[in-house]
Amino acid sequence: MAAGTAMSSYWRGVRDGLPFLAVVGPFAMLFGVLATEAGLAVHETMGFSIVVIAGAAQFTALQLLNENAPTLVIIASALAVNLRMAMYSASITPHLGSLPLWKRGIAAYFLVDQTYAVSLIDYEKNPDQTTAEKFAFFLGVMTPICPPWYLFTFLGAVLGETIPSSFGLDFALPIAFLAMIGPMLRTPAHRIAALAAVVLALAFAWLPFNAGLLVAGLGGMMAGAQAEVRLGIKP
Repeated sequence: MAAGTAMSSYWRGVRDGLPFLAVVGPFAMLFGVLATEAGLAVHETMGFSIVVIAGAAQFTALQLLNENAPTLVIIASALAVNLRMAMYSASITPHLGSLPLWKRGIAAYFLVDQTYAVSLIDYEKNPDQTTAEKFAFFLGVMTPICPPWYLFTFLGAVLGETIPSSFGLDFALPIAFLAMIGPMLRTPAHRIAALAAVVLALAFAWLPFNAGLLVAGLGGMMAGAQAEVRLGIKP
């Protein structure tokens, strides 16, 4: 009975995660194309996606790679972009924290924007679920999101190797960022964070190695957090 209930939760998660495939596919393919355009080999591009598995951080690092920024700056920038994952982890721990270590490791690895948001909404709507059911639902949401990220990255990388560099596909990178950021500006706090980050990025554009991006990222997060506190809204 428990196994059947967990399987039911899994397929419910697959259903809820499936719509994100329409976004994951094109963005993963775009990353693969742009990564090879930036000079990465197919295996390097795949290693990037498998190890990092975070679209915003990957595009950030790729942009800095294109600008020949130092490795430490690239790593620090990607980490700054991904600091939100620490908040996701703290938020979802009450639901999955009692799992065995190996299951928590799986959840931590596949904890991305989409799996976090969909799972947390479901957990709050159905508070009587067992931990096993919650984990099964999480895996279900992950199934149409994360494995396709690898597949479409590979397709994009293979396709990218056939496109001459003279095509200048790097123009798609800022467009990709705009497309990712737009849907995230849901609340006043999100918009304040974005505005603060833009202002700081412009104000500190003179810093070497694009270090202004680090200042902008940290400043934007601080502004957003303060806005949430002062406006009394939830993230």
